[in-house]
Amino acid sequence: MVTVYDVPPNKLVEDVSEKMKDMDNIKSPSWAQYVKTGIHKEKAPLDEEWWYKRVSAILRSVYTQGPVGISKLRGKYGGKQERGAKPSRVAKGSGSIVRTALKQLEDEGLVKKEKKGRSITPEGQALLDNTAYEILKKMAEDDPELTKYL
Repeated sequence: MVTVYDVPPNKLVEDVSEKMKDMDNIKSPSWAQYVKTGIHKEKAPLDEEWWYKRVSAILRSVYTQGPVGISKLRGKYGGKQERGAKPSRVAKGSGSIVRTALKQLEDEGLVKKEKKGRSITPEGQALLDNTAYEILKKMAEDDPELTKYL
């Protein structure tokens, strides 16, 4: 059985984000084109489709890290904050982006809320695992040795 651990994460996130564009409850908010992704950033993302990539990356993070809360996801999508002449510090990512993305994933039925954070539902796991299988199948066309994992 092929899982998300068997394929490159960036390829998985790209393919899942393409599938999320067709989902009803996953929509880019009106403020998404203006907002920075954290205090450590200077500008908003240049990619028009960044919202779908972030939501699919959050879905993958919920899958791999188990029940995960907003604070842990903010830390994952944070970065180094430049402070001029002073030493840099670690800054967390935007909580509003994480909360909105998790809410959309809950509405779509891919993530469920538990006592300690969010966890993946069987539908969400199936979406990620089936996409991973499709990616590995494409990769096996180029490299015949990968067919043993299918």
